[in-house]
Amino acid sequence: MEKSLYPLKFTPIYKTPIWGGEGFRKKLLRQDAPEKCGESWEISGVKDNVSVVCNGFLAGNDLNELTEVYMGDLVGDSIYEKFGNEFPLLIKFIDAKDKLSVQVHPDDDLAAERHNSFGKTEMWYVLDAEKDAELISGFSREISKEEYLAKTSAGNLAELLNYIKVKKDDVFFIPAGRVHGIGSGIMLAEIQQTSDITYRIYDYDRKGADGKTRELHLAQAVDAIDYGFYDNYKTDYRPMMNKTVNAVDCEYFTTNVFRFNMPVEKDFPEIDSFIIYICAEGDCRIEYEGGNEPVTLKKGETVLVPAMIKNLCFYPSQETLLLEVYIKS
Repeated sequence: MEKSLYPLKFTPIYKTPIWGGEGFRKKLLRQDAPEKCGESWEISGVKDNVSVVCNGFLAGNDLNELTEVYMGDLVGDSIYEKFGNEFPLLIKFIDAKDKLSVQVHPDDDLAAERHNSFGKTEMWYVLDAEKDAELISGFSREISKEEYLAKTSAGNLAELLNYIKVKKDDVFFIPAGRVHGIGSGIMLAEIQQTSDITYRIYDYDRKGADGKTRELHLAQAVDAIDYGFYDNYKTDYRPMMNKTVNAVDCEYFTTNVFRFNMPVEKDFPEIDSFIIYICAEGDCRIEYEGGNEPVTLKKGETVLVPAMIKNLCFYPSQETLLLEVYIKS
């Protein structure tokens, strides 16, 4: 009898940029992580960084290979039609012991024109934040392209940036074109389009491992930036116990916050998409239709539920918080 798809877990892909910390070992209890680690790519279809399954009979297969074989059964028919064998989302954990560079990502049109790629719209869910930790999202007021150029050439871009104090469970939506940067003392989950295109525009005059200041992409960024000002850069949502609450809903992904302390059953007859669960707190067991072996999920773990699975039951052993991510057709 042919074996059917099941919820897939993947081997993390660790990255060690200069600003990384010890959070993966200390906060997520991952002893396999490098001592100083900035990123863990949880689910990735990015070229040369494709995630490999670590559970069940498909262990050892990479995500893009599985998409090619299982197509719509894995990702959803409409998603496979649009993206083909490339998985459309990149899921990361980021641990910033030091500040990240200030950067911007191009939108789909500019990325296609320059890089033959999709652009990058993303969001952040704050898992942990030190007292007075802050991040950058957008400008503190509306500016012009000319003012931006003048400030960057004078080395004074920091004067224009919008700094926001953050705390655990905050959500930030970062559309392509919005200048942004993660501050020190923050650990977060990042959900984004599959794209690795970043224009770095300010890096605090830091030197890399080679002793040289890191490259900036000021000219490339000029036409990618949204110079507008917006009323609220933090995403408002109201979590509710044993309910699924929407936090972000855009054309590239939908992210819900699901906090629960009792068994919950979920049905997805209308969603033509894979569903990703990211465990931000607690732990649970997930049972699913046609599955003999439940999948366990604990803090700092991520699982990909294939589109063909339409019924799930969640059994928490304590109060648990999951981020639920999928793409609306």
